[in-house]
Formats: sequence, structure tokens, C-alpha cells
Amino acid sequence: MAVSSYIGRFAPSPTGPLHKGSLLAALASFLDARANGGQWLLRIEDIDPPREPAGAADLILQQLDEHGLHWDGPVLYQSSRLPAYKDALQQLSEVGLLYTCYCSRSRLRTLGGCYDGACRSNKLHSHISDKPYAIRLHLPEKSIIAFNDLIQGPLAFDLHKTGDFILWRRDHLPAYQLACSLDDGFQRVTRVIRGSDLLDSTPRQLHLLSCLGLAAPQYAHIPVLKNAQGQKLSKQNHAPRLDSSNVQTNLLDCLKLLGLSPSTELNTASIQQILAWAIEHWRFSHIRPSAC
Repeated sequence: MAVSSYIGRFAPSPTGPLHKGSLLAALASFLDARANGGQWLLRIEDIDPPREPAGAADLILQQLDEHGLHWDGPVLYQSSRLPAYKDALQQLSEVGLLYTCYCSRSRLRTLGGCYDGACRSNKLHSHISDKPYAIRLHLPEKSIIAFNDLIQGPLAFDLHKTGDFILWRRDHLPAYQLACSLDDGFQRVTRVIRGSDLLDSTPRQLHLLSCLGLAAPQYAHIPVLKNAQGQKLSKQNHAPRLDSSNVQTNLLDCLKLLGLSPSTELNTASIQQILAWAIEHWRFSHIRPSAC
């Protein structure tokens, strides 16, 4: 049944061209939006300039267009949203939820991924020195976040297992959790479909959305593609760029990975015909949950 108020989104970082893993996430999000008669938005998460090659954002738009994944409305670039992120920090600071963290990267590495709250006594904007610092969100004593993932099923996370997380980086840039959460709220996103590698970000974003008084979307995490070494297919692991000369093959391969069984007739079909078939046959039940 169509959801008239549905808003979905695809939000790549322009650190390089799309590969098959990113196409898989984009396609799943696109199909779910279209199957529900909803909007599908495109957001470019360009808030890490040192890792963003010139022209990468435009190349991503071109690749999506080549694969028939046409978005609704203008593209939102996170680099245009810096004032909004700072306003959100001010909002959280006014209710005493933020503090400055001066811990060095070498110290953080010794903690094994769980921040111990060593800097919690630091009040934001008080006694800030020239020493580099990050800004962290102070979690409450009980931080169990439970939600129903539309693919993975009911899940619960204890945020204290990773500890207070960073909202503003020591290099003066907004952290992913802040920018992503705030923009999902700003764009009124109702459903987020993304890779299971981001599953541990979801409870943090749900908590942050609650702190900011923003509505939370539904989440669905698809299995991620892996290379021959068992690593997530990613730009960091040198995943090959999508071959735009084989668009139909790329789409059909991704549909099979999403649990669909396209007929052999689609091997000679147009991009539009392939996508129309996929929208008609799209179901979460076709996707096997990954071991997250």
C-alpha cells in the first residue's frame, strides 16, 4: 500500500565515484520510495573536504542519472548547512548536554572503542584553550535504544557500550551523527534505507533526534557487499568504479542481490523497463537479513 507522506533519501559522501555497493543502497532506497508513491531525495554529504576529490559530487549525480535513479527536487549539499549544525549545537548546549573533549587520538585508541567520559567535567564554552578539542554529547545513565528495523527486525542497543559520541570534530567540522540526524529531520525523511555497516549509527541518531525534538524515520538496513577478502566494498578498500557501459547489467545484478528474480527477458530491456519491473516486485521480505 502506498504511503502518501513517504520521503526517502540517498546520502552519499563525495569521496569518489559510486561502486556497486553504493548503487545497491541507492537502488533499494529508490525502489522503496517509488513503490510507496513517495519522494526520493538526494543529499550530498560533503562535510569532509580533505577526503573529497574535485568533481566527485558531480560524478555521483551523473552515475545515478545514467542508471535511471532520478531524484525529486534540488540536491541538498551539507556544506550549505553549517549554520544549522551550529544552531543545533547551541540548542543542545543550552540544556547542558555537551562538553569539550581534549583527549588525544592516541589516548582514544587505548579505550577500545568505548569512550570513558574522562572529559565530562568540562563545560562547553568555558575555559576552552588553544588545544584541539571535540564536542561530545553527554548520554543519560540509561541509554537503551530499541527500534524495529524493517529488514533486521526488533533490535536494542546500549549506547554506553560506545560511550558519549562526538558531534563536532577537533578539525572544526560537524561529525556524521550530527549532520545526518539534523538533515534527516530538516528534510522530513520518513524512511532511511542504507547498508548494515551503518546499523550502529542508528541508535545514536535516534537518541540525537529525540534530544533535538525531531521526528525519527523508520530504518531498514540491507546487507553490504564484500570483496574477496571479506571487507565491505568501499572506496577506502579500492572498490572499482561502476562501469557505465553496463548499466542494465549493474541494475540486474543489484536486483538479484536484493532478493529479486528478474526474468531473462529483462536482459534486453531498457533501464526504464527494468526499474518499472523492480518497483512492481519490490518487497522487504525478499531480502535476507545480514548478520550485523
